[in-house]
Amino acid sequence: MKKSFLPVFVLAALLFAPGGLEAQELNQAAYDNIITHYAARNNFISGTISRGDIEKILVAGLRAPSASNRQPWHFTVVQNSALAGRIVSGMPDGNILIVVSSSGDGRTNGPAILDCGLATESIYLAAQALGYGSRIYTGPMNTVNSQFKAELGLPAGHNAVALVRVGRVQKIDAASAASARKSLGDIVTYK
Repeated sequence: MKKSFLPVFVLAALLFAPGGLEAQELNQAAYDNIITHYAARNNFISGTISRGDIEKILVAGLRAPSASNRQPWHFTVVQNSALAGRIVSGMPDGNILIVVSSSGDGRTNGPAILDCGLATESIYLAAQALGYGSRIYTGPMNTVNSQFKAELGLPAGHNAVALVRVGRVQKIDAASAASARKSLGDIVTYK
């Protein structure tokens, strides 16, 4: 019984010990990752992603919130470079695609689609937090659902909702490369 509390004790000791990590620092790092993300485009390069990092990225998707905790998603990891390149052109070796799918036709199941969107963003942000580039695709969904479902091994009754490309990237200045955003004054109403 004492062994099961050891990891919690060690984590608590690191977080609360003098000079240890503080919650505010961890929260700031998470916030910084959210507001400084960059959807990589042409700067993906060859290089493998470790199985451990893939699993960390997938756990982030698994931990996304969902309506009534239904967790309607299924994740398919495409590591086969030839297959990935047929779905998204210009995929360097070692890049992966994570296909997020859900039961239904992918257009009319609103809560499940939103849930899959939350999982997709969690995957996207986790990849960047681990130092990889990531990009979300929704454009190829009709092609994926009409031509690749069997080859991808999507579960029966599932349709792809989104893809997340993950790979190594050349370092760039993400702040200057990111698309411009509207100001809060243009998109927020306070009542």
